[in-house]
Amino acid sequence: MLNVRLDELTPQERQAYLQAAIGPRPIAFASTVDRNGNPNLSPFSFFNVFSSNPPILIFSPARRVRDNTTKDTLRNVEETREVVINVVNYNLVQQASLSSTEYETGVNEFIKAGLSMEASIDVAPPRVKESPVQMECKVTDIVSLGNEGGAGNLVICEILRMHINPDIINADGQIDQHKIDLVARLGGNWYSRASGDSLFQVEKPLRTKGIGVDAIPPRIRNSYVFDGNDLGMLGNVEALPSENEIREVLNHPKVVAIFNQSADGLEARESLHHYAKELLNKGKVNKAWKVLLCDNIQK
Repeated sequence: MLNVRLDELTPQERQAYLQAAIGPRPIAFASTVDRNGNPNLSPFSFFNVFSSNPPILIFSPARRVRDNTTKDTLRNVEETREVVINVVNYNLVQQASLSSTEYETGVNEFIKAGLSMEASIDVAPPRVKESPVQMECKVTDIVSLGNEGGAGNLVICEILRMHINPDIINADGQIDQHKIDLVARLGGNWYSRASGDSLFQVEKPLRTKGIGVDAIPPRIRNSYVFDGNDLGMLGNVEALPSENEIREVLNHPKVVAIFNQSADGLEARESLHHYAKELLNKGKVNKAWKVLLCDNIQK
């Protein structure tokens, strides 16, 4: 394994390793104004939500690694203590990237990127009309992390108002992760798109305690068929199925075929593990457990 001390790397090397290893990172498309009301728009991938009560976002306009200069966004939030954080979806990604160009101070990136300014309600900076979610914020604090190139400046923002495009709302009144079609930053020129097959669900751990991986019988826990994700799913059940529940699968055609076609118990067990793997891939955890445990019942 490559082992590096960050204090022995150049600032450029540190930034490259960190941005490639820590991701995908959500993008804060930050719109601000200076003290004279001139708008500025720039994307920042050192960004996330850190609290819901109060609703707090933090993004970091870092000092430029190349020449240690600061960005207009930082100066603007220092002067006005207001910002709008617009989210970036796939339809916006090229224009958001274009807005990151280091235009001279006073140049309106909304115009350069071909985006529409929409008046905010509670703050002075305009919103990006094309963004599916726009958050009007007041800046509560700015924390400088250093004076050298690459040093971040944590801009701590409290959300005052959200604007959500109704087209991304599902039947339950929630934001649909497929419809919002978010993008995120990786290292170099790489981005990722949160849509299609890249979206998947993982059930949260039970409110009651799951049995844990350590409680999975060794013949299952140590099987070459299962990986860490499989074991995590199996360990996230409150209790193992009862004998009566296990017997429910003994007459299942696939289970019957496994026992009839196997030369011995070890071959049957291996085939049961492969079948359980298929069930886990479909999210059928309880049925997978019944299949895994029916070898003992069969005996």
